[in-house]
Amino acid sequence: MSNLREECGVFGVYSPETYGIADTVYYGLFALQHRGQESCGIVVNDDGVFSPYKDTGLVNDVFTPEIIERLGEGSIAVGHVRYGTTGSNDRSNAQPIVVNHVKGKMALAHNGNLVNSGELRRELELQGSIFHTTSDTEVISYIITKERLTAPSIEQAINRAMDKLKGAYSLVVMSPSKLIAVRDEHGFRPLCYGKTTDGRYIVASESCALDAVGAQFIRDIKPGEIVVFDKNGVRTIEDHCNKKPCTLCVFEYIYFARPDSIIDGCCVHSARVRAGAFLALQHPVQADVVIGVPDSGLDAAIGYSKQSGIPYGIGFIKNKYIGRTFIAPGQKNREDKVRIKLNPIPDTVRGKRIVIIDDSIVRGTTSARIVKLLREAGASEIHMRVSAPPFLNPCYYGTDIDSRDNLIACKHSTEEIAEIIGVDSLGYLSIENVKQIAKGMNGCGYCTACFDGVYPTKIPQTPMKNRFETKISENKE
Repeated sequence: MSNLREECGVFGVYSPETYGIADTVYYGLFALQHRGQESCGIVVNDDGVFSPYKDTGLVNDVFTPEIIERLGEGSIAVGHVRYGTTGSNDRSNAQPIVVNHVKGKMALAHNGNLVNSGELRRELELQGSIFHTTSDTEVISYIITKERLTAPSIEQAINRAMDKLKGAYSLVVMSPSKLIAVRDEHGFRPLCYGKTTDGRYIVASESCALDAVGAQFIRDIKPGEIVVFDKNGVRTIEDHCNKKPCTLCVFEYIYFARPDSIIDGCCVHSARVRAGAFLALQHPVQADVVIGVPDSGLDAAIGYSKQSGIPYGIGFIKNKYIGRTFIAPGQKNREDKVRIKLNPIPDTVRGKRIVIIDDSIVRGTTSARIVKLLREAGASEIHMRVSAPPFLNPCYYGTDIDSRDNLIACKHSTEEIAEIIGVDSLGYLSIENVKQIAKGMNGCGYCTACFDGVYPTKIPQTPMKNRFETKISENKE
């Protein structure tokens, strides 16, 4: 757990034409690959006939030209990229999930975590339901299917299901004739939609995926909103809107999302630049150069440089052919990847007083290795600035902060952490300022529970489990 982990990305297409729909989903998932690198899947709908394919691995490895051709043509499709926070990384936990029931078929892809998944699963099992995965997504699919037995439409079944689902969920749901986008009442995870010039509606976790398939961004899905795409056009159900305060996960802006995405009206790049500027005001220091840890630290480093007047420099070259450090289960494996992932540029750091900007410190092991690389490259002073507050609490909404036991800030003061990772000084962004980095955009507030312990929902009573220490968990994906 040397870096923070996030769960998934979702993508959906509703098209008036049937050509190339699997290609469209492929490119959309490729743009969302940063949100999940363990498994991926696509389901294509050709007039009610579902063609699914999913497997472990990256999008371009799983979806070969032969697989894309096998998926065939259709007018609706959904896709998913996954990084599961608990449970085994196997094909059974890959999404989308396809359900065959008495009222027809449904495919569902999910980003987020339910806080009442354990209770719902237990209730369903006592009623005879049999689960084939360890994911929250299967619980959601059962709840919707159960409601569909008496509801007049799939969208009304989803509307009823939302009364029972608690926590974080951004969904794309496909029936034989409809594509449906759903965002939980708090809006923990992002979801938006757009339209291509040839009339295809696109739903995606981030706007960068709309750009990748040539779609014009229309708007974000509102917290609590259900948006239905079918032959009659676009319509919405807002029965669950404005029921809860909007609490988007603030770490979408700090780390998870791509910097070219716009989430709830705010450009992610701009939010990160503002975070860096706040850091410069909070924690000034005399230095020669400001550098960022690729990739999510670069924008904040630019902001720190502009605000402080200290020149910005490129301090590391990142190996483009290795995934995010956290993808490798097992601490030793992750540490080996840090060594080959980043390489310092000696002329930038040799003999210099360095301000290094990173998005977070979780355990501190990755930060210590990065600092060691800079020392070996000849840096005379190293001052680390972090564009997030210290992590002090578990997250229940889809990130992998599963226990206080794994958080270095729960055991050590800032000064002690600085000594542990080997820097001359250390400064974190304050909770007050992290709430300001995207303030005023769409009137949305933020979830900062991992920093301040103020949870927007009731939290699970069952204990959290470490994703790398258990094979099966009922609590989170």
